[in-house]
Amino acid sequence: MVSAQTNIGIRGGLSYSGMTYRSLASLPKIKVHGVKNQPTFAFVFEHFYKDHAGIEVSFQKVTTGFIEYNEDETATNETHFDYFKMPVLANFYFGRSGRFHIKMGPHFGRLLKATDVKREFEAPNEEIPILPTYGQEGDDPKKLIYGLTAGAGISKVFGISTIAADVRASYEFGRPESQDRIFDMTGTNIEFTIAYLFQVAKRK
Repeated sequence: MVSAQTNIGIRGGLSYSGMTYRSLASLPKIKVHGVKNQPTFAFVFEHFYKDHAGIEVSFQKVTTGFIEYNEDETATNETHFDYFKMPVLANFYFGRSGRFHIKMGPHFGRLLKATDVKREFEAPNEEIPILPTYGQEGDDPKKLIYGLTAGAGISKVFGISTIAADVRASYEFGRPESQDRIFDMTGTNIEFTIAYLFQVAKRK
């Protein structure tokens, strides 16, 4: 019986983000479009303490953001946030060579770059702000993010190699706004990825 096993590898795929914000405390939340089909990739370290439980740490590059339209949808504001992200996830596996797995835990990250892809309109009412810019001179987005990640998937073991397919969802508690230009904002992200891992250590 395997009591400990360590794998390393790479993971890549596509991410889809979403965002909601509240202009003022007295107003309801507004849901805007997220950015879609953004490539994500990561270096993965995985360790099993026993047959069906372990830990995974990833060092990941991911892009999130928002797309906001004016009232008649003739103009667009679009901003992207590039992050270095580190999920630290508990792993629970069911099965032997063909497995179903569940992963969950916190993640932490740092903003690498904010880019205002498009800025075609401003708030029609200055007293009710819309999502501001984050990549312009004078903008000061928060650098650190943190939140929760959970996912599930399937994997197949081929000797010392493993191929895994995951679906993951994450919720951000940290927000990029630091200048109180809007009252609140929250972000989510969904990832569809495939990973290739190979065994580097095994102890019976």
